[in-house]
Amino acid sequence: MFFVILLMAVSVSCQHACHKETEEDRVNNTIYAIQKGGERKDIRAILAHISKKYRDTQGNDHEGIKGLLLFYFYQHKSISVILNNLEVTVREASATARFEAILSGRAGDSGTILPETLGAYRFSVNFSKESGEWRVVAAQWERLGEAIP
Repeated sequence: MFFVILLMAVSVSCQHACHKETEEDRVNNTIYAIQKGGERKDIRAILAHISKKYRDTQGNDHEGIKGLLLFYFYQHKSISVILNNLEVTVREASATARFEAILSGRAGDSGTILPETLGAYRFSVNFSKESGEWRVVAAQWERLGEAIP
């Protein structure tokens, strides 16, 4: 009996330890790192995952994204980011992630549990592998209910 329990424990441990991280997992981890950086209002943590070659259809480059983050972080004392419906597709050295995000912010100690700002968005984010790391090279976002081309 002891041998059967030991064998089951080793089997379960190996399934977790033997799981090789896929490129999709690495892209997911990059997205979650950006999410956590946003909630901590840590611009450096976010920009570490944004390529210097970043360009988007809204006219932003790497510095433009930095400016958007500074503006949003300055306006809100606390920020919450909830991700949903994350789908990642990897093709060699490029990847695309599509997901929905609910972004909320509070300007200060208003005494209410409700956020002052709230927005639901649909994102399409393009990644490129740079020096072995996945970095965001472009993104499109629209409020939910509006179509991304």
